[in-house]
Amino acid sequence: MAALSRAGRPDIRAARRLVVKIGSALLVEGRAGEREAGRLRIEWLRALALDVAAAKAGGADVVLVSSGSIALGRGVLGLPAGALALEQSQAAAAVGQIRLARAYEEVLAPHGIVTAQVLVTLEDTEDRRRYLNSRATLETLLGLGVVPIVNENDTVATDEIRFGDNDRLAAQIAVTVGADQLVLLSDVDGFYSANPKEDPLATRFDVVEHITPEIEAMAGDPISGLSKGGMKTKLMAAKTAVAGGCAMAIMEGSVLRPLDALARGANCTWFLGQGDPQVARKRWIAAMKPRGELTLDAGAARALAEGKSLLPAGVVAVSGSFGRGDPVAILGPGGESLGKGLTRYTAAEARAIKGHRSSEIAAILGAPGRSVLVHRDDMAV
Repeated sequence: MAALSRAGRPDIRAARRLVVKIGSALLVEGRAGEREAGRLRIEWLRALALDVAAAKAGGADVVLVSSGSIALGRGVLGLPAGALALEQSQAAAAVGQIRLARAYEEVLAPHGIVTAQVLVTLEDTEDRRRYLNSRATLETLLGLGVVPIVNENDTVATDEIRFGDNDRLAAQIAVTVGADQLVLLSDVDGFYSANPKEDPLATRFDVVEHITPEIEAMAGDPISGLSKGGMKTKLMAAKTAVAGGCAMAIMEGSVLRPLDALARGANCTWFLGQGDPQVARKRWIAAMKPRGELTLDAGAARALAEGKSLLPAGVVAVSGSFGRGDPVAILGPGGESLGKGLTRYTAAEARAIKGHRSSEIAAILGAPGRSVLVHRDDMAV
């Protein structure tokens, strides 16, 4: 769980892995049809870059989940106000995404920060193989000190295969990378008992320890004309995040350097994470029904007990039918259960490489492969 401040709120300066979601209304000027519509708020973005640089200087990994591609592209293409047809939204995203990625690169480069563009769809998180690929890519980028800029791939996503808003996407990314803090930069300064623009008696929550049915009943509809995610989607995001051990904040982000403002006590609502992100992930793996079994030799069993990954060389038998990303039971030399894990190879591939060194995988399979059969981060022992 994220470190708590004296006020009982998580301290963003203590984040080890931080995900920040930026809404369209913060990045892009005006509403469709207005004179300033579609222009990037570059000064605000430069100020955010200072926050990102400060977080990285403090030792945190940072992932940005950014809306704005459709709003930017819409302005460039001069598309009218109102709802866009799917094809128009996809075209606007294609035009806007390249501008959005370039803008992040230009504001972060002066701080010595390398950026990467990562585009995902809902299918990428629901399919285990795609999920593992996405997770491995993000982990590698973060390990190299890169700041990934994540967005939904609106150029190909349809209504049936989309998140629909980047609040939910940000929560899923936070869980995927094992983040301990998620900040939603929004057009409201927290979660209220009712819509504050409609009810003058609405009160803001500073901290929500548990998302109860009463809390869910208080959620309203979107306020901004640019953003899709209202408070209902933010609560959905919070439920995903906190279940993965990640604390989540909702704050009004239009101020310059919003993360610095949050660290200094700006108005917000924190939803407290339930446990540690890595513990939550291992609990999730442990609850899965295995699709096969891997039996280890004594040396591999000792290595697992020491917290190491499972290498093909330590596997003596493979049973079952499983694909890459499926859960498998891990057994000791005597058939005793050692735990469960998500395999990085199919059953056929695992049978082919069992007992062999990682350096031999490419020759056996005919293509370069991953050095481990089950990574320690994908294992509950």
